Amino acid sequence: MDLMAIPVLDQHAHNLLKPDAASQTPFRAAFTEGYDPDIIAHHAPHTLFYRRSLREIAELLSCDPNEQAILARRNELGLEQLTNLCFAAANMEGVLIDDGLLPDEILPLAWHRQFVPVQRLLRLEVMAEELVGEAESFDDFLARFRAAIDPPPAEVVGVKSIIAYRSGLDVRLTSFEAAREKFDVWKVAGQGRRPRLEDKTLLDFLLMQALEIAARHQLPVQFHTGFGDPDLDLRLANPLHLRPLLENRRYRGAPIVLLHASYPFMREAGYLASVYPNVYVDMGLAVPMLSVSGMRRALQGLLELAPFSKLMYSSDAHLIPELYYLAAKWGRIILGAALEEAVRDTDLTATEADEVAEAVLRGNARTLYHLSIS
Repeated sequence: MDLMAIPVLDQHAHNLLKPDAASQTPFRAAFTEGYDPDIIAHHAPHTLFYRRSLREIAELLSCDPNEQAILARRNELGLEQLTNLCFAAANMEGVLIDDGLLPDEILPLAWHRQFVPVQRLLRLEVMAEELVGEAESFDDFLARFRAAIDPPPAEVVGVKSIIAYRSGLDVRLTSFEAAREKFDVWKVAGQGRRPRLEDKTLLDFLLMQALEIAARHQLPVQFHTGFGDPDLDLRLANPLHLRPLLENRRYRGAPIVLLHASYPFMREAGYLASVYPNVYVDMGLAVPMLSVSGMRRALQGLLELAPFSKLMYSSDAHLIPELYYLAAKWGRIILGAALEEAVRDTDLTATEADEVAEAVLRGNARTLYHLSIS
């Protein structure tokens, strides 16, 4: 199936880097979840993702398929022209951006809006870190935290949690008193700067506060799940750890979105989406970062059990505009191949496959985030 004509609604991505930050970031860093200089310099270029992407970027930029030629062509185009080229080739009708990644090094949402309609995803842990400095007490901090999302700001269509990175997805019921005890230690540790929130007691407590509010407003809550950079303990990023939270009916009104196909836990994610009405999954990061066969298996693992009404496209693009293009290209290719297989297997008719493609690439996200895009 050729799905290139269907515009995608990218339900999870990140800001591009400011030019000064980009000049200090190796091009190869965009093609690995590792951040060790040795990995970036000497091993990222030897991944299937990098080798495949180099040829595809060169074709898009009309230059030779090697890193030196690509870097020269990128400099010749400049960031705005490069972004316009990549975004146009991606054929996006909109993008939801989590602007909590590298907040001091990224271009603002307004800059991205010159190329594509943008909605904001609010990262909870970063918001908490920004609020703690002004708070005089835990009660004051909690009031500020709740007020920041209740009601959600006008441009915010969902919130995002990176608790998988900080303490894992094994979220536990935590008392007000226990959280207040941890707050004083956290605030003192800041000493006038923004302190990193990594205490499990506080993280669990604040997440449940946010979920309670999100449930009342039917506001989607995105969770990083599965693989990521080495700051994450992959064992604790399995979405099955979320079961107690998903079983709690207080939060049933909050749609839960499991990001990144939960790779390598895609079957677990598909199972959760199949049995919990408020659980959704997306395919970003796994597509386009895996090999072609890996992307195919990841999507097939989700579709084995997950309702296609629960599956959404995203790119998880970050740092450079080329990732938006690569994800959109391969998201369509891999989905098209999976749907062709489903038709051959008699799981779907050809007409039904067309309907699934529309739903996954944009329709499901439009509905979940209450978006009306002309």
